[in-house]
Amino acid sequence: MRLEFACGGRTWSILCDTERAPRTLQSLAAILPCELQLHTPKIAGLHVYWHAPLIEDAEGAIDVMEAQPGSFIYWPARQFLELTFAPLQAETATITLLGAIESGLPELYDLGLSLRQSHGRSVTSGRLSAISDVPPAADAPRGEPVALDLIEHREALWRGRPAEFAALLASRAIMHPAGPLMMAEAEARNLHELLWWVRADLSATKEEFSRHMAAVACNKAATRLRDFCHLAQTAALFLKFERAFRDGAADLRAHLNEAILCAGRVAAWLDLEIPWHDVNEAMRKAIDDRTVPQ
Repeated sequence: MRLEFACGGRTWSILCDTERAPRTLQSLAAILPCELQLHTPKIAGLHVYWHAPLIEDAEGAIDVMEAQPGSFIYWPARQFLELTFAPLQAETATITLLGAIESGLPELYDLGLSLRQSHGRSVTSGRLSAISDVPPAADAPRGEPVALDLIEHREALWRGRPAEFAALLASRAIMHPAGPLMMAEAEARNLHELLWWVRADLSATKEEFSRHMAAVACNKAATRLRDFCHLAQTAALFLKFERAFRDGAADLRAHLNEAILCAGRVAAWLDLEIPWHDVNEAMRKAIDDRTVPQ
């Protein structure tokens, strides 16, 4: 299976290993072609990545440090598709190796460095499409339906940034917009991760506990997003998920998948607004300029 990643007038051919990760690549094929918004990493910044509307567990899992420059990987617990452009800085994660670019590593390196500088100042868009040998899409898992309004919310989130984010970004109140923006991104990201962990630990004997955990996580995130970050509409969405998790008749896995897709996308939209490189440089300077007590 070959894919084409396009960004800024450049293209990269990606050769995927369908025997190594057939399930994940089937799910990926089902959403192609797709428009991308590229992100810069916050900790081990030697890859470019984008958020993907698919949920798959690790397949043929490897440690992320085994990924060589040029690797195309899927990071399940974050729903990231990534292209590495240099040996990774130390981090710990289990990921799915999907394939590798066939050429153009220096150009990918340049893109990664440029993205690091521009992130939060402008959005870098891309496109992922299939070239050849696309496996047939897997049948969607069957389960109890998710409420239509939750599906519509998820689809709207994947079409574009929530309108209410504009007011947060425009605020010039004390410590605004940095304080509420970074808190909101952290709350959404933490909710995303907690829901993934609940999903990873599902069993018939633990269902009531899992429902409770998911409901509490949604309530906590919604409360912070509404009361501290002034994102009332986003908070209302996660309160709807809280009610669904407390409903013993609602399909737990199906609602977890929907909530994960929503929480991850909210976190991704907020992340795109943060100039991480500039924040890090400012923090380095502030630390270096500190007066050490004598």
